[in-house]
Amino acid sequence: MDKVKLKKALTVNDIETFRPHVLDFEGCWRGSFGTPELKGSILIYGMPKNGKTDFAIQFAKYLTKFGRVVYDSIEEGLSASLQDAIRRNHMSEVSSRFNLLDREPVNQLIVRLKRKQSASFIFIDSIQRAALTTQEYNCLKEAFPNKLFIFVSHVDDSRNPDGKTAKNIKRYSDIFAFVSGFVAYPVCRIGGGKPFIIWHEKAVELGSI
Repeated sequence: MDKVKLKKALTVNDIETFRPHVLDFEGCWRGSFGTPELKGSILIYGMPKNGKTDFAIQFAKYLTKFGRVVYDSIEEGLSASLQDAIRRNHMSEVSSRFNLLDREPVNQLIVRLKRKQSASFIFIDSIQRAALTTQEYNCLKEAFPNKLFIFVSHVDDSRNPDGKTAKNIKRYSDIFAFVSGFVAYPVCRIGGGKPFIIWHEKAVELGSI
């Protein structure tokens, strides 16, 4: 029988002395999303024209407090509507820590992330346009265990993430947030859970608040 090298079984002391890389969110971000770890994935999903892009851009801006961010706009690419969202959310204030990728395929994104000092936070918009498989999602997490991936997804007629991969990403993510009427409704493993208002005027106009 071939010898198999097993990983060390963890003791209670190993578990208690483990120090996860926790992102110390503050204010409304903490109230809604708790204190996530710098690893794994977060899912943003919702109907078109309900605030997904604005929320993703706002989230990207906030995450620049903790490290570099890349936003892979696979669906829209560099467009007038995305430019408006960038301007509306004053992304010039964090220009040294934020970069937009114009429809970069996932295989090229992987090459980019293998470089030294690559971004810690990676947005992929959208799962459907990237044609991402569950296996590719798992490979991303395994290849980059110290990065946080944020995925944007369409929804099906039942307002669930559209497609098998998107549904699996929701299942495996520590945080997922449904966006409707310019309000994000997060579900988190640790802390958070309060609705996050993306755009107050639009949310009032649509009767979300």
